[in-house]
Amino acid sequence: MTQIARSAHVDTFTRDNLPPRETWPEFLFTLPELQYPAALNCAAELLDRRVEAGNGDNRCLVTDTETWTYNDLLAKSNQVARALVDEMGLVPGNRVLLRGPNNPWLVAGWFGVIKAGGVAVATMPLLRTHELETMIEIAGVTMAICDHRFMQDLDAAAPDGFQIFAYGGPDPDDLTKVAAKKRSTFKSVGTAADDVCMLAFTSGTTGKPKATMHFHRDVLAIADTFSRHLLQPAPTDLFAASPPLAFTFGLGQSVVFPLRAGAAVYLLEQPSPARLLEAVERHGITVLATAPTAYRAMVPELSAARVRSLRACVSAGETLPEATWHAVHDACGIRIIDGIGSTEMLHIFISAAGQDVRPGATGRPVPGYVAEVQDPDGRPVADGELGRLAVKGPTGCRYLRGDRQATYVRDGWNITGDVYARDGNGYFRYQARADDMIISAGYNIAGPEVEEALLRHPAVAEAAVVGAPDEERGMIVKAVVVLRPDADLGPEPARTLQDFVKGQIAPYKYPRAIEFASELPRTATGKLQRFRLREGS
Repeated sequence: MTQIARSAHVDTFTRDNLPPRETWPEFLFTLPELQYPAALNCAAELLDRRVEAGNGDNRCLVTDTETWTYNDLLAKSNQVARALVDEMGLVPGNRVLLRGPNNPWLVAGWFGVIKAGGVAVATMPLLRTHELETMIEIAGVTMAICDHRFMQDLDAAAPDGFQIFAYGGPDPDDLTKVAAKKRSTFKSVGTAADDVCMLAFTSGTTGKPKATMHFHRDVLAIADTFSRHLLQPAPTDLFAASPPLAFTFGLGQSVVFPLRAGAAVYLLEQPSPARLLEAVERHGITVLATAPTAYRAMVPELSAARVRSLRACVSAGETLPEATWHAVHDACGIRIIDGIGSTEMLHIFISAAGQDVRPGATGRPVPGYVAEVQDPDGRPVADGELGRLAVKGPTGCRYLRGDRQATYVRDGWNITGDVYARDGNGYFRYQARADDMIISAGYNIAGPEVEEALLRHPAVAEAAVVGAPDEERGMIVKAVVVLRPDADLGPEPARTLQDFVKGQIAPYKYPRAIEFASELPRTATGKLQRFRLREGS
């Protein structure tokens, strides 16, 4: 892309805090569909263009109790945009935090923010006060849209002057009521293709989250690569996915991909494996996305009759075990599409679909991307040898303020932190994570963040957290704890600490296994020897 449009951002925080351009990865726009205009608003492209094309009466968002058409979503998104501008004074470039489970008003909020030129900062509803405080500070957030059922922690995290629009509740100033009084037309702000439209947080190995910065063009690029070429969606499709919209995996599968194709999405607030399977059978889901853990849990109930509507199943968030792939295939004939993506890259960049799937392999680079397995010096290794995964494409890593940018981008390549090997047919096979991240049931959990939560308990003197293998979840969080001499945690000390951690950070991060020790293994200089803790797992 050589065209340059002037930024529409009045609030220049995100542009001012992009990492230095020389630290960016090399971006590739090799496909015709990736040649975007210099002026681009991805919300308008995904939504307004669909209505303009005559799809306004088609279903768009589906739940167990209601269905929104494209006209409905456009009208409500426009009203949200007007409410943000009129009532909160939003100007292009302001960051707006979004908090709530997957439901139509959360989607309308996302579109309203971006149509108004804002920067969407989606967060999971499970996050606690301290986690929200950190994100608000890092992203310079000044306003939020929040499901009324999840206001408590956000209220506690909000700094002075912070504005919150609650939605779905009975109050007269609820966003749904305020928006209903606004005009349902709104001209989307004429943002540049390379204006930041969203910040997505990822937990690094230090435990402090990093904000990844994504442009308007990036949002469309994930649909025009992975979705277009592997999922090949049609307007008749009905998508469903378990990840929250705060996960870029969930945003792609539940918003970007279906709307780019003029299709519909079924939204489920509590997407357990049983509920997902029920939804497939009841609503005729055609494209399903969830983590390997959920597919494993579904196997006993899977049958070709129950999932006859499914034509594509996507797995991401953690490596898909070959045994799980075969168990699903044997039960119902579905060939799961495995894929690796990252928050930094926005979505999946290596995958395979249909007859190209090779069980046990992640796949090959998605059209629009290239990938290598490299040695520590950045040189490609021979097929069959292990090395670090390196990738380039139309999306890539840009950390807010350049935070640890050099750890992810080297010599123009995005270095994901995964160890891979490529076979002679060009298929990439996952081997391990190269850092201390724990991937459990599709969630990325940073061990140091859990350690910090444990250390907040007055009875804990020291704590170390590692990942331990688990048949059901792939890995679980395991903590080794040294208690203070006078500690009294009652008859179930492990349960006491687990409950405490759940109150400090998102509950899914709590240590499912806790061992107590008199001391932690350390080097002579006092450095913790995590490998010794893993060996004991």
